[in-house]
Amino acid sequence: QVQLVESGGGSVQAGGSLKLSCIASGYTYNMPCMGWFRQAPGKEREGVAGISAGGLTIYDDSVKGRFTISRDNGKKTLYLQMNSLKLEDTAMYYCAAGCGSEWRATPLSGRVYYYWGQGTQVTVSS
Repeated sequence: QVQLVESGGGSVQAGGSLKLSCIASGYTYNMPCMGWFRQAPGKEREGVAGISAGGLTIYDDSVKGRFTISRDNGKKTLYLQMNSLKLEDTAMYYCAAGCGSEWRATPLSGRVYYYWGQGTQVTVSS
């Protein structure tokens, strides 16, 4: 059974940085796709960034130029480097993995991912 465990969340001042990690387990193949999502209180979950097995990346416009998604297939770990954090980045961040061919069309849609972590909280203060 695939399991995803996020870490690295915390509290940071606006303009600061955090790096999230997601360790995956329970499979032997190269996970075809992975992504980061977030959900703020009272808001819908939104896709932040996605990455294919080969390293193709996609970002939501709200984080382009500030966040970087990466993966280490050997360590089965997904990362999200977050720089220049803003108050509006405050949310619970979730790791997602596994998808079908529909990922190419909608890589930031939560519907295309099969597995989810429990989340790690990121709080940005002024």
